[in-house]
Amino acid sequence: MKKLFLDIETAPHSAFIWSLWTKYIAPDHIEIPGYTLCFAAKWEGEREIQFYSIWGDGARQMVQKANELLDDADAVVHYNGRKFDIPMLLTEILLMEMPPPSPFDQIDLYRTVRSSFRFPSNKLDYVCKRLGLGSKVSHRGMDLWVEAMQGEDKACREMKRYNKQDVRLLPKLYKRLLPFINAHPNEGLHNDMDRPSCPKCGSTKLHRRGFAHTKTQRYARYQCMSCYSWVRGRYTNLCRDAKQNILVVDR
Repeated sequence: MKKLFLDIETAPHSAFIWSLWTKYIAPDHIEIPGYTLCFAAKWEGEREIQFYSIWGDGARQMVQKANELLDDADAVVHYNGRKFDIPMLLTEILLMEMPPPSPFDQIDLYRTVRSSFRFPSNKLDYVCKRLGLGSKVSHRGMDLWVEAMQGEDKACREMKRYNKQDVRLLPKLYKRLLPFINAHPNEGLHNDMDRPSCPKCGSTKLHRRGFAHTKTQRYARYQCMSCYSWVRGRYTNLCRDAKQNILVVDR
C-alpha cells in the first residue's frame, strides 16, 4: 500500500470588517478567499520530503503536483486533513478545472487522538511532545504568513521549514498510533503473501490470543507482534483462517 504523508499551509481570507468584535463575516465581505500557500509530502519508507509552493512553483503547478501525488496514493496520512487539507486541495483542483485524483483512503491521525485518548490538547505539537516524538517548528505568528504571502525570501524559507517539519512528525505519530487507529485500510489486500497478515502493518507475525465474539459467532483472535494491533479471523472455521492472507480488524 502506498501511503502519502501530507500537510498544507494556507493563506487566510482577506475581508472587509466594520469591527474587531465581528462574529460573522458575510460572504460578500470577502475580498480575497484563502488559498493554498504550499504543501509538503513524503512517501512511506522514503526519506525525501517533497515541497511545492506558490512562490517557488506557481499556483497551478503546485496544485497539479498535489493532484498527481493524491492520484498515486492508496492512502493519505494527515492531521485533521479530512476537514482541512484534503477539502482545500480538492477545492483548488476544482477551481483550476483539473480532473479529480483517483479515490484514496484517508488516515486522519487527529480523529484517532480525539476519539481514543484524552490529552489536555489535541494539537499536533502538544501530542508529539507528550509522546516524545519531537515538536513543530516555532514561528512568529501571523507575520510569517503575511510575509510569505508577499513572497519575502526569509519568510518563505521559514514557512518551508515549518511545513516540512510537520511531515517529519506524521510518520512517527502514525507508527505510535497505529494499533489504536480504527477503520484502517487493509494492508493485507496489497501484499501477495500466502500467510495470514496484519491488516494494519502487513506483518505475518501474528500471535493467536483467544476468540473474538459477536452476538452469533466466534472468531479466532490474534495480536500482531510488529505493531501490536488486535485482529480477528474472517471466518468462524479456524482451518479456513489459516489459508487466508486477509484478516479484518476486530472492532
